Amino acid sequence: MPGPVGPGCRGLSGGARRPCGYPAGVSSSNEQTAPASSPRPARLTAAAGACGLEALALVAGGVYLLVMGLLGKPDSPQQAEMGGITLIALGVIPLIAARGLLLRRAWSRGPALITQIMALPVAYTLLTSTGGMIPAGIALAVVAVTGLVLLVNPTTTEALGIRGPAGDSQR
Repeated sequence: MPGPVGPGCRGLSGGARRPCGYPAGVSSSNEQTAPASSPRPARLTAAAGACGLEALALVAGGVYLLVMGLLGKPDSPQQAEMGGITLIALGVIPLIAARGLLLRRAWSRGPALITQIMALPVAYTLLTSTGGMIPAGIALAVVAVTGLVLLVNPTTTEALGIRGPAGDSQR
């Protein structure tokens, strides 16, 4: 415990105060220094971008279905509206995962991986269709495979704190 604090003593970061007996360059033993944060790897940022793109696509598709269900002439307005609401709700998952990846939260890797895996069958379905859906399937497949590769990359897992440096596991 630090000693009494006098009027001439300087404050420390975080609101703690240094006892008067300590010189200006020395801090008390209970002061903790925060570790220097390393910069976020580009692969982690790119993985968050892939999740963000998928979130944007899901929300845009949901809004389109919702608007068409309300204003258009679909076969089943209730089905179009429910599909739109479902896509918007599903778009929130990769959006939250993307934010978690940008903030380096380890929990965000799971929802991000699931989103990429779930995008692959959708991409396949779009690829096997006809017309304008094929380019959309190609784009979705590229984003999903790129996202998977980025998320399982050792640099990404290390930055998220999921596993230590690659050299540590061989000791």
